[in-house]
Formats: sequence, C-alpha cells, structure tokens
Amino acid sequence: MHSAPVINLGGFNLDLSAIFMLLVSSLIVFVLCRLAVSNLSVENPSKMQNFMEWVVEFVQGIVGSAMDLKKGKPYISLGLTLILFIFVSNLLGLPFSIITETHKEETFLGFIIEATRGLSDGNHVELLWWKSPTADVSVTAGLAIIVFILMNYLGLKLNRKHYLKHYIEPYPFFLPLNIIENLAKPVALAIRLFANIFAGEVLITVILKMGFLGIPFLAVWQGFSIFVGALQAFIFTILTMVYIAQTTIHEEDH
Repeated sequence: MHSAPVINLGGFNLDLSAIFMLLVSSLIVFVLCRLAVSNLSVENPSKMQNFMEWVVEFVQGIVGSAMDLKKGKPYISLGLTLILFIFVSNLLGLPFSIITETHKEETFLGFIIEATRGLSDGNHVELLWWKSPTADVSVTAGLAIIVFILMNYLGLKLNRKHYLKHYIEPYPFFLPLNIIENLAKPVALAIRLFANIFAGEVLITVILKMGFLGIPFLAVWQGFSIFVGALQAFIFTILTMVYIAQTTIHEEDH
C-alpha cells in the first residue's frame, strides 16, 4: 500500500492528502448545489434542478422513515449534506489516483513531510495524494463523532427526561450495557463506511497490477463501486436519522 503524506503541526500529525480530498469533496458538493439553484424555474426546470429536487425528496423519505416528517423537517438539510458529501467522497478515488515518489522526508511549505508507513524502496516512498477521503478512517471517524455529539446533544435538549431514563431501562443494572451500546454507534458508523470504501480501492489497486488482463474486471468493479458508494452514503444517512429519532422522540410519540 502507498503511504500518506503527513506533517507535524503543533504536535498534531495532519494527513495532507485527507485534508486536500476533503476540500475537493466540499467544493464539488458546493458547485453541484450552486448549479442546481442558479436558474430556478417552475415551468422549465433544468436537469440539475430536477436532479436536486429528486435528491431532496429522497432525503425526505429517509427522514420520514425514521421519524414523523413534521418533527424531522429540521434534519432534512443535515441528511442532504451527509448523503451528497459522502457519496461524492466515496467516488473520488475511482477514476484515478495521484502518486508521487519522494524521499523519506521532504519539505512542503516549510514543513517536514513524513510517510505514515514503511519505506517502499530504501529511502524512497510512494505518497498517495488523490483518493476517496472516506477510505481514511480518520475522516469517517470524524463524521461519526459529529453524528454522535449531535444526537446526544439533541437528546438532552429536546427529550432530556426520557433520554436519560433509557440508560436504566429495562432495569438499572443495564446501565453499563446501554452506555456501551451508545458508544458503539459511532464506531459502527465509522468502521462500516471506511471498510467498504477502503477495501474497494485496495481491490482496484490489485486489479491494476494485472495489466491488460484486469481491464474488464476493472470496468465491472468500478461500476459496482458506484453502487457501493451510493449504498454506504444511504446507510450512513439513514442510521444518523434513526439515532437522532431514538434520542429525541419518546416511544409514545412515534
């Protein structure tokens, strides 16, 4: 596997490729949304406007399947952001990758770049700059932590009594298990998304090493990877809505 370019800034190791790809994903999503609303029309909507309307309706369906849509309306924008960002991020590593060969340590804007893995050839390493950001566990963990903080904050704010009570249900001695269950949610979100996208990119690397024999397999796998990318974006989004519904809505309100 290729190494990731890392710089140490204030005691923190920052993966330059992950930061760069996050910016690319954010820019692509922003441009898509901007194009969709640039020329709004009721009588003659553009293809991009029709596509975005379909996505919004799809997200409304996701929210509506997890909770009453009247109570879930404030979360539609969250769901839309998640599904678009994750879907775009999942696909960025499919068309191509950017790899540079460099020495063990090189300077970048005055900082020292270090490889996250061992040397590939003596004092040289291959640094991977272009990849799917969701193929990096730190990125998926960051998304999962945001969801974890948000769902617990909303539970305390909107449903405090029942939110706190559920930790000792059905009996008080279930408290440790309920805490573990709550902590396991972001772990499952992060690992599921990371493992599927990372495994797909690893398999693409293996297929490329097959040369011309791997071209048919590569085409098939990239097509399947688009399906997997869409599926994982859907799963992450719907689980987010389910977790929010579990913490903010009392069972009698369902």
